[in-house]
Amino acid sequence: MYQLGDVIQISGKLETIIEVNGKTVITYDSTNESGKYSLNYANKNERLKEELEQSEYVGCIEHAELEKIKRKLIFEKVVEFHDLFHGKPEFIRGQSNLSYAGKVYDQNEMVALTDASLDFWLTSGRYTKQFEKELAEYLGVKYALLTNSGSSANLLAISALTSPKLGEKRLMPGDEVITVAAGFPTTVAPIVQNKLVPVFVDVDLGTYNIKVNEIEQAISSKTKAIMIAHTMGNPFNLDAVVEIAKKYDLWLIEDNCDALGSRYNGQLTGTFGHIGTSSFYPPHHITMGEGGAVYTNDPILKLAIESFRDWGRDCWCPSGCDNTCKKRFGWQLGQLPYGYDHKYTYSHLGYNLKVTDMQAAIGTEQLKKLPLFIERRIHNFDLLKSKLNEVKDDLILPEATEKSQPSWFGFILTVKDSSKISRNKITEFLEQNKVQTRMLFAGNLIKQPAFNGVEYRLASSLSNTDKIMNDTFLVGVYPGLDDNMIDYMAKQIVEAVKIARI
Repeated sequence: MYQLGDVIQISGKLETIIEVNGKTVITYDSTNESGKYSLNYANKNERLKEELEQSEYVGCIEHAELEKIKRKLIFEKVVEFHDLFHGKPEFIRGQSNLSYAGKVYDQNEMVALTDASLDFWLTSGRYTKQFEKELAEYLGVKYALLTNSGSSANLLAISALTSPKLGEKRLMPGDEVITVAAGFPTTVAPIVQNKLVPVFVDVDLGTYNIKVNEIEQAISSKTKAIMIAHTMGNPFNLDAVVEIAKKYDLWLIEDNCDALGSRYNGQLTGTFGHIGTSSFYPPHHITMGEGGAVYTNDPILKLAIESFRDWGRDCWCPSGCDNTCKKRFGWQLGQLPYGYDHKYTYSHLGYNLKVTDMQAAIGTEQLKKLPLFIERRIHNFDLLKSKLNEVKDDLILPEATEKSQPSWFGFILTVKDSSKISRNKITEFLEQNKVQTRMLFAGNLIKQPAFNGVEYRLASSLSNTDKIMNDTFLVGVYPGLDDNMIDYMAKQIVEAVKIARI
């Protein structure tokens, strides 16, 4: 009887035995480029059984080739599963939920995930290397390092600036970092977690970005860095912020988690400062479930980021590799004896914030879709804005920063001071009519319970930040929304404002 992997000639074709299950033999047509099953021989089919018995043994394929065939057949089943169970449901106005964000994917992500799963390499591996390389190429930076979330990316960015390898430029406890309170908590949390002091500057309404004309007056002798996000994908004024950072010799970290693909003066955001960060959580521009990235052009910062991500170790060997430095037992660092294993030498008090290869596999396919995702986000934003002329007297509509080309994360709306309507009435109506809403993240961070007892400094009044906390909400423009959905959303916003006026 033939064995798994045997190649036989039958009816003029080369067939590979890919399954032997009791009295059933399944073969794979080696000459069929589509890679479909060709024959299924069983005892009950005497004609096929006889044909199999008359076949001619040709040889046996290599184990690696058999694995390729098996994978290909599994992938075909994954595609079939996707088409059957992961299709986009029909949108029914007033019945279907319109999420503010969500994952957009097809069979390619599921195939890549399956491929990585079959490797069963459970930590970072070949797909991680591929994604890091392709993300760096897309951004036009030297180094991109994957981590397990955008929040971890921000933690790594700030932590890297505390590295002793930076000498006098390292951040020390008590140093100040310029930031804003109108945003996501994990833009600011790493500042506090590293025993630094956040200095809060107010934001402009409309762009929802930092008031650049108030940054210089916020700087003191203790100020050593600026860390701010591009709000909802809308770039902050990078000309002004970069100039200030250079003038005062400050580190600049761009929280680019909500802005992957956004441009300022033609250049991608996240690439102006010393370090940029991204998030790949499902609502973001691309996803791998949980995931994030840190990127830089500075080789010293790259090593510090990598070290803090990988337990704080001094060694830069990837998981599963040894002695890439060719002197694994030839170092003398700290007070360790000469020759102590470099793989177990630690230059930082680090974390374990790596990503799995299964996540990275999804990311490689998502990255291919990013240009179309960006195009759709811009289209949805412009379409929605064009349909909201009726509410301009009551709501502040979002505005792109001058010189910017945002890859919008969401559509922010703020009730005007001159209007009598209530934000909560609008959001309640929208939610009741299946349009999902969100606040602008934490509103005013210093009003959150987590900031009780936290040391910080206010550079000025945060009146607009308080306004955002009380009167701002957002809806989605992500690429899973089509024109029909945007039209429905716009009509519900207009109707909500009309009802709120009563």
